[in-house]
Amino acid sequence: MQYIHELGEKKHLKSVTYSKDQGSAEIKLSTPNDLQKAILTESNKEVFDYISSHLDLEKNFKSILFSSRTKSYIDNVDFNNLKAIINLKQINHIHNLNNHYRAVNKLLPDAGIYIGKAETYHLRNDRLYRDFGKIFGTLIHFIDFIFNRVIPRISFLEKIYDLVTFKSVHVLSRAEVLGRLVFCGFDIIEFKEIDKMVYFVGIKTKEPITNSSPSYNPLIKLQRIGKGGKIIGVFKFRTMHPYSEFLQNFVIRLNGYNSAGKPANDFRVTAWGKVMRKFWFDEVPQIINLLKGEMKLVGVRPLSKVRFNEMPIEVQRARIKYKPGCFPPYVALCMPDEKQNIEAEIIYMKELEEHPYTTDIKYLFKSLYNILTNKIRSA
Repeated sequence: MQYIHELGEKKHLKSVTYSKDQGSAEIKLSTPNDLQKAILTESNKEVFDYISSHLDLEKNFKSILFSSRTKSYIDNVDFNNLKAIINLKQINHIHNLNNHYRAVNKLLPDAGIYIGKAETYHLRNDRLYRDFGKIFGTLIHFIDFIFNRVIPRISFLEKIYDLVTFKSVHVLSRAEVLGRLVFCGFDIIEFKEIDKMVYFVGIKTKEPITNSSPSYNPLIKLQRIGKGGKIIGVFKFRTMHPYSEFLQNFVIRLNGYNSAGKPANDFRVTAWGKVMRKFWFDEVPQIINLLKGEMKLVGVRPLSKVRFNEMPIEVQRARIKYKPGCFPPYVALCMPDEKQNIEAEIIYMKELEEHPYTTDIKYLFKSLYNILTNKIRSA
């Protein structure tokens, strides 16, 4: 319960002045209850409207736990009929974010709503440039990046960092904010940038994940479908923010796929990750999978379970007959878009059945030629 107390202090709300001169008159409330007053006082009209679009604040005010940095609406809440938790305390300063999310998950019933806010890494950078100007802002941004992003990711420095910051400074990407929420048993309904903060809405759909340990390491292992439908761990250099793997369904639902069959407008990819992908550097660790015998040089793409299940059933059955490869067929055939890369795999598998000893050699040399002559670029 200590993590729930971080939502706010346990005390009754003090009386709040509801002034029409503060812009709140635009929100047509006949007699605002304490919860509505508290949200209006602690935020603004746009935030109030955003929250109201997801929760009936008038009807369910006794079933909603509200907290911010200075106020709380806890003692009058019917915890036996709890429907939602609104936390306007910036989650960047919560001692242990995963434990906080898990505590919220435990308090809420199935389909319970959690609304929170965070300053994301990019918004933090914008603030630094806004506060210090372009020249000093660049210097401050570099120092901030090393101290708050690099050092906490180095295992032997992590404990020192926690001691210095009292575990109350968390510089988080948007992907990590949302990915941690999904990791702790929520689905993302929506997120929106308001007044230089990201506000998000999650719904409890399951218990927190316990059989996975997300890491910040530069070398990652992705769960992919291998030969015979077996799940294998494909090694790659990290190109996404931590906890991104838990957001794949959400990103696809949000933006669909791009022409290369990858999630479109993928905010999970880091700036350096885009560079690594452009020059195929992120694929180099797949040598480990080659040595382990889980992959071969040329073969069908090692797909995630989500992407694999979207394939036609006859393609699924054909694909699991073979080991996945480091060089997928679309590279050799210059067929990178979403529909073409499936067609390329069908062509490859048909050729492989007819010419099992020469097909991979032919496709390997074609792939290398297309990459070196820039006929095809990494997605």
